[in-house]
Amino acid sequence: MKLVIADDEPMARERLRMLLADESGVEVVAEAGDGQQVLDACAEHRPHVVLLDIAMPGIDGLETARQLAAHRPPTAVVFCTAYDAHALSAFEASAIDYLVKPVRPERLAAALERVRTFLAGRPSADDARRTHLCARLRGSLRLVPIDEVRYLQAEEKYVVVHHARGEDLIEESLKSLEDEFADRFVRIHRNCLVARQELVELRRGTDGHVHAVLRSGGMPLEVSRRCVPFLRQTLRHL
Repeated sequence: MKLVIADDEPMARERLRMLLADESGVEVVAEAGDGQQVLDACAEHRPHVVLLDIAMPGIDGLETARQLAAHRPPTAVVFCTAYDAHALSAFEASAIDYLVKPVRPERLAAALERVRTFLAGRPSADDARRTHLCARLRGSLRLVPIDEVRYLQAEEKYVVVHHARGEDLIEESLKSLEDEFADRFVRIHRNCLVARQELVELRRGTDGHVHAVLRSGGMPLEVSRRCVPFLRQTLRHL
């Protein structure tokens, strides 16, 4: 796992480097003292994760994290800061973890394990697509296997993932998920994609509306009129 250390204090960078020496499978590819140096280092080395301070000159850590989150694939960020007041803003900037200085070895090890979990669900150049979706859970991250997803439903700026163990929120658009997993999910409504393997019946109600009955049970899902012809054709070939 390639890693960049970013802190405007040389002693803080040295302490992190010493702690990382005890972590197997981690390679420090660069150090940076401000946000622009971080972005330059990431462009050059394409690291998996950045250990990032928040209070830095120029572009601060939060803005740097927002820009790294826009990379494809995104660079994971673990904040290492002297202040705990920015935790909410840090997770809103898609941070994997938030460590308060002085960083304890066991907390750093736990953060790196979270990064490995995140990377396991992230698409790479060698993968055709992801095998997991990454959901946010009270400041932590949860990986949801695609094979366990029953349907995806858009609600405002989030998508609710309904799966075998419950439901979780992800910050992705329904359209991008439809494009990425076109052979696995089928659109039944402008706000809903259903796993093809879940479809067992299209049922018309007394009100004339059509609903999709799922293999896993639960309430049938409404099907929009424009999706009905394609869904009927899909069911014939399942």
